[in-house]
Amino acid sequence: MDNAKIIGMRVLIMSVILIIGAVCYKRKIITASGTKQLSAVELNIVNPLMIFMSYQSEYDPQRLKGLLWSFMLAAVSFAVVIPLAGLLKRSSNENYAVERFSCIYSNCGFMGIPLINALYGSDGVLYLTAYITLFNLLVFTHGYMLMKEEHDMSAFKKAVTSPTIIAIIIGVIFYVLGIRLANMTAVGGVVADAFMFIADMNTPLAMLIAGATAAQSDLLKSLLDKHIMLTAFYKLMLLPACVVVLIHFLPHSQNLMPELVVCIACACPAATTGTMFALLFDKNAKRCSEIFAVTTILSMATLPLMTAFATALV
Repeated sequence: MDNAKIIGMRVLIMSVILIIGAVCYKRKIITASGTKQLSAVELNIVNPLMIFMSYQSEYDPQRLKGLLWSFMLAAVSFAVVIPLAGLLKRSSNENYAVERFSCIYSNCGFMGIPLINALYGSDGVLYLTAYITLFNLLVFTHGYMLMKEEHDMSAFKKAVTSPTIIAIIIGVIFYVLGIRLANMTAVGGVVADAFMFIADMNTPLAMLIAGATAAQSDLLKSLLDKHIMLTAFYKLMLLPACVVVLIHFLPHSQNLMPELVVCIACACPAATTGTMFALLFDKNAKRCSEIFAVTTILSMATLPLMTAFATALV
């Protein structure tokens, strides 16, 4: 239950920042275009630097083994949620692709990193990079084709050259070779400190963006939409619970950290990438934004519950 309490407390803190973000949007301190620009900063600079810095620790064979195990567990989780998300009602549902995408892909960067960092520190973030890596590879291949509703691997190059994947690759190389910025020169220490200052922006910036984005939707109307609420139930409760149950029956690592990291990442709200793809392929981008807003708000209650369930069962 300690894990659930830590997540619950961090969720409360993040909720306050989310509300501030919503107020900033309503007062026009953050505009719709400003939200997109802040998202670009978060995705292309802050997140990658935080991931890279999570690898700036002393080499430990056990941690590397845990990272590989995290990749396996992340693959298992996606192997579970992708087919199960297909159980959403398709007939006469023009938003089927949008809702299925939202069920499968989590906001594991914006929401996952600050939560895992609060729970396990840099070790947890390191294990989370396995889930984020598979997320990026799948979202720009399977997710891209799901939204486009045809087979097309043209976005794969974008996936493997994204700042997040590059940060992971460089981070792993530095980690295995024992290259630590802080130990290189005085300048290296300054660069490492600068990177950490930027990395520490992750939680407040991500939640300000989430709040400003959520404020752009009619939340009350969205909460009364049965399709959106069914999608939220799948995304936040049903599919993560299935992943937890399956992981329960798999062999466990020594400290259980990789298992719980993957469970929490899977239980995060819907990814913002869905809105980008919906705009690109003329899908219902408004529905994507509504699902993001509803799942983000409801996750403040469901994430501690799913963390407690995963801790108890795993």
